[in-house]
Amino acid sequence: MRSEEVKRGVERAPHRALLKALGVTDEDLDKPFIAVVNSYSEIVPGHIHLKRLADLVKLGVVSAGGVPFEVNTIAICDGIAMGHAGMHYSLPSREVIADSVELVVEAHRFDGVVLITNCDKITPGMLMAAARINIPSIVLTGGPMPSGSYKGQRIGVASMFEAVGRYKRGELTLEELKSMESAACPGAGSCNGLFTANTMACVTEALGMSLPGCATAQACSAKKERIAVETGRLAVRIVEEEIRPRDVMSEDAFRNAIAVDVALGGSTNTVLHLPAIAAEAGVKLSIDVFEEVSRSTPQLCTIVPGGSHTMEDLEEAGGIPAVLSELKSHLNLDAKAVYGTLRDSAARASVLRRDVIRPVSNPVRRHGSIAILKGTLAPEGSVIKLSGLRDENVVMEGPVRVFDGEELCMKAVMSGEIDEGDILVIRYEGPRGGPGMREMLSVTAAVSGMGLGEKVALLTDGRFSGATRGISIGHISPEAAEGGPISLLEDGDIVRISLPERRLDVLLPREELEERRKKWSWSPPGHAMKGYLKRYMNSVSSASSGAILRACVSSF
Repeated sequence: MRSEEVKRGVERAPHRALLKALGVTDEDLDKPFIAVVNSYSEIVPGHIHLKRLADLVKLGVVSAGGVPFEVNTIAICDGIAMGHAGMHYSLPSREVIADSVELVVEAHRFDGVVLITNCDKITPGMLMAAARINIPSIVLTGGPMPSGSYKGQRIGVASMFEAVGRYKRGELTLEELKSMESAACPGAGSCNGLFTANTMACVTEALGMSLPGCATAQACSAKKERIAVETGRLAVRIVEEEIRPRDVMSEDAFRNAIAVDVALGGSTNTVLHLPAIAAEAGVKLSIDVFEEVSRSTPQLCTIVPGGSHTMEDLEEAGGIPAVLSELKSHLNLDAKAVYGTLRDSAARASVLRRDVIRPVSNPVRRHGSIAILKGTLAPEGSVIKLSGLRDENVVMEGPVRVFDGEELCMKAVMSGEIDEGDILVIRYEGPRGGPGMREMLSVTAAVSGMGLGEKVALLTDGRFSGATRGISIGHISPEAAEGGPISLLEDGDIVRISLPERRLDVLLPREELEERRKKWSWSPPGHAMKGYLKRYMNSVSSASSGAILRACVSSF
């Protein structure tokens, strides 16, 4: 055991003395030491209940013969950070989380790790750390929040972002808006739809890194508490059996995870996170694999924001084990999991609600929910979520309106300056240019709330939230701050979007683009000239490679 390095031999007497200050007994020194890495936070609704789950995990560790030590990492709520300067810090926090887990686990020579997480960047950050450290590890995701209810309808945080546009349109009074905001988020857990947090929980289970049923078990349910105890027990067993993250997170596992994502209609942010996790696991995962898997995998579910079902419905339908069972012909169920193989999960499951998980023979659509678009505007690729569209065969061509940043575009939307047929370009919001590749749910939700939905297209080198609907194309690479073609656009330039062809093109002669490139320059935004954002900006890679940090840091 790795912990022998801190607890064995005469020279380790000082170390044992410090451990005994924590309450460790002589008998405990013969047991595996398990880090329980908790991302509990009082500012994140998805994490407010994680203290209780950590206590149950520790109970499981002790009952299986291990010694648990609870340690912590940070968490940012994307919903609270959305639409203002705070969102610059969300994606960059993923790297801090991965680094902090690595530091505390490696420094103390733990034998195994339980990673307790729930929200957008925390789950991928912890999975990156697990792959990097590569000691026996298991993930416990905290579970979804129940839906709110307003006038007999289920609502959630996405409903509130759209309600802002409805209020501006005159469909809601200020009193109604206030009533909705008091009802939308009734308690602990990750937001009720298949946004990035719940998508990543489902992907984690599909990767084989969490227990069957973990992703959809409600945050404050007895089922989630039982899974927490069992997760603690299993953490000790995987140490004894030496099951490591890289044994589980193989190329087949990542393909399985993508297949489950596109079958569910999940968030496009997986196109950022899975390549970053794969890189830590030593697996090459290009964005082209997402297109390949999505082309061959049917979409089986229509979950908020791409439909009317919520995470409660997915749980009632049998959760991810039921999805694995239904999707088995498109998966490698022999892929290893922390508890055995994915086949062990699928074999015990059946679909309990066919309105929620459709059969492969009668899917929502014959292919998956994510499409990768390339072309002269996006040579390295861009991403759109097809499950957020009523018509997936959109072909749209027209002049663009260019905004250098989210705030300018949001101002135009809220001022009523946007018309049907507009193609809005929001640039300098990429990993480097933002910096931090902000999610722009506020813009897309306001557009939907004002009734423009699929009548307007939004293009960005930044990100659109997992709660986004409509013709929203993100991750355009190379980004504007790297001098990508999106940086050369001017108001009135003609852009063509063709989803059937998977193309995104600017209809300008190459010579004209080259002339503009000679005049192009970029200066980092003022808020990025100090602290962590400056370091991040100088080292982050393209969205097409997962926005990971480059090994060699350059400076301006």
